Amino acid sequence: MKNTFIRLRCGLLLICLLSVVRGATAKLFSGATPLDWSVRMADSEMARRGDSLAWMPQGKAKWDYTAGLFSLALLKLNTIMPAPRYIEFVNKSIGSFVGQHGEIATFKPEEYQLDSLNSGRTLLELWHATTNHEERYLLGCSKLVLQFADQPRTFDGGFWHKQRYTNQMWLDGIYMAEPFYVAMAPHLKNPEQAYAEAARQIGLICRHTYDASTGLFFHAWDASKTQPWANPVTGCSSNFWGRAIGWYAMAIVDVLDYFPAGHPDRPQIIATLQRLADGVVRWQDTPSGVWWQVMDQGDRKGNYLEATASAMFVYALAKGVNHGYLSRDYEPAIEQGYAGIIKNFLQPAGEKGWSLTHCCQVAGLGGAPNSGRFRDGSFDYYIGEPVVYNDLKGVGPFILAGLEVQALNRSKTP
Repeated sequence: MKNTFIRLRCGLLLICLLSVVRGATAKLFSGATPLDWSVRMADSEMARRGDSLAWMPQGKAKWDYTAGLFSLALLKLNTIMPAPRYIEFVNKSIGSFVGQHGEIATFKPEEYQLDSLNSGRTLLELWHATTNHEERYLLGCSKLVLQFADQPRTFDGGFWHKQRYTNQMWLDGIYMAEPFYVAMAPHLKNPEQAYAEAARQIGLICRHTYDASTGLFFHAWDASKTQPWANPVTGCSSNFWGRAIGWYAMAIVDVLDYFPAGHPDRPQIIATLQRLADGVVRWQDTPSGVWWQVMDQGDRKGNYLEATASAMFVYALAKGVNHGYLSRDYEPAIEQGYAGIIKNFLQPAGEKGWSLTHCCQVAGLGGAPNSGRFRDGSFDYYIGEPVVYNDLKGVGPFILAGLEVQALNRSKTP
């Protein structure tokens, strides 16, 4: 009887030990798990930024989509690796803009910028994350969501990217607006309107910018076909900028987080993701595992492997597989992409931990043609913008990518 008890106890201990081991067997990338890398990058960036993202009357911080993206990544990381420092940082940065009645410092609703809506999703997540559910955060979201009612539109209902970008839809704008809109749906009088509108915008930009010959999407579309950067026949810009397609990819997988399971628009949104994923993997650089700044131009002189788009693609692809939107056949491309980011774009940064290199700082379209700053959407334009370290448009997606790749590897553990 005693021996039986000992064997039973040993067996239970072995089961417990195996469970612990299995939970920690995510594949290593350069000696660390994806979750380890996400923590390292989050802590490195918080150390670099300090309180520079917080609003102060005499400071330079503004209500900005990049700060919102990084802060959202911290909140997502906190759900996997809870740590007070993440919530505290987001409270001090994004939370610092919001007054007691939901007023948002530096937000200018009259500009109708879709970019200004992205940080609303971070506010909503912060409202959920704070123990007392600070009402001012939800009030701030309620003020932001009012913009949708009067957002200028193209002739077929597409949201203009900004008031001053007349008749223009940009891939970037889908990420800035639609995930926030559907995240707010449960708090609206007519939640179905948010779901229908998000599906509509995703479908419109796909129809107008998709290029069947490459499987990629042009950066933007001018409904009037009059912009100097626009093709006079199609209205599209002329190149496939990696980060623009990355924004669109992230938008789709994030929108699906909030869509009801049986919603009739879900199949079409998932089909769009599948179409996008096929094109993205088609243009993945095989030797490096990552993606080019101008995606279909490979090693054309001046083109370069770019970090922000690469992180966005790995995040969206891995999340698509984890949620069953994409086939597991994408797993090799995902792992190659993540390993490529670690190998090609990460480097030690001394006391500040780690840096993400090869980030396109900014790219857009339009401006004054004779000012010397006109953004014409050409290949030379996209490769001519500054390349920097630790842009939040890359750091945030890198953190999120680590969470999804970690989950992907864990789901394969026998």
